[in-house]
Amino acid sequence: MCSPTVALSAGLSAFQGLAMQSAAKDAAAQTAEQERVGVKSAEDSKRNKQLALSEQKASKEKQEAQNVFAKNIEILQAQSSLLASGKAGNSINLLFADLGRQGGNFRESIRQELESFSRQYDRNIQNTEAEYQNIRNRLRSNTIQAYNQIPSTGSILLGAAASGLNTYVATN
Repeated sequence: MCSPTVALSAGLSAFQGLAMQSAAKDAAAQTAEQERVGVKSAEDSKRNKQLALSEQKASKEKQEAQNVFAKNIEILQAQSSLLASGKAGNSINLLFADLGRQGGNFRESIRQELESFSRQYDRNIQNTEAEYQNIRNRLRSNTIQAYNQIPSTGSILLGAAASGLNTYVATN
């Protein structure tokens, strides 16, 4: 027959284990909620950063289109002033060709600049994705860790039995 001391020891150990299990479950649930809130915040941050990057890219493209338009007008004005001068000949033809090259060079430099800006934009978008994934993975890891800290019912019962056995051995 089981002595009251052994039963009390095993019961207290089981009660303590169940209380620890309940506290660990509460902590894990709280960590899961923190994960949910954190992931939503990270998604919002990613979306805002990507929106800002998109607006910046669109603004840059519009600005450069205006610059090209202004340069085209400048070249056309220079060509019309050459035509209005009434001069003709090889030197005028060379000036026309030079103005055309200047316009072409300007447009090409803008194209290259926009291409470089576009590549940087793509890298920035990838960085926001990676940052989001890192935050999400870290929060998920914290939640998994919290759930792994919950003691199983079997281990609680085993601990209670061991406590009862130790008490039994110590009293006999």
